Amino acid sequence: QVQLVESGGGLVQAGGSLRLSCAASGRTFSSYAMGWFRQAPGKEREFVAAISWSGITTYYADSVKGRFTISRDNAKNTVYLQMNSLKPEDTAVYYCAASPPSRLRDLRGPYDYWGQGTQVTVSS
Repeated sequence: QVQLVESGGGLVQAGGSLRLSCAASGRTFSSYAMGWFRQAPGKEREFVAAISWSGITTYYADSVKGRFTISRDNAKNTVYLQMNSLKPEDTAVYYCAASPPSRLRDLRGPYDYWGQGTQVTVSS
């Protein structure tokens, strides 16, 4: 079992930056692939970014490529999402997810474990 807790969300003006963190419990964190997803009001949850267990491979949605960076610190059991040049359309609840690589079709999912989410609001 893995428990995930997101933090770092908030209100920011367009063009600003935020860094989300996802702290994971469990000794198996370093062997899990990690992903970030988001869900805006009235929309389906969508993939944002993911990182392999080693941190060597990353994958991004086209909508955030060049603006967001995913990283991980296995010593701290934490994955990060650095979000720069934020736009109002980035407003959503952001969720962290984890899964053993063997359970994934690819880095976009499907993921087994989910956090509760953290709200990101970008004002224009």
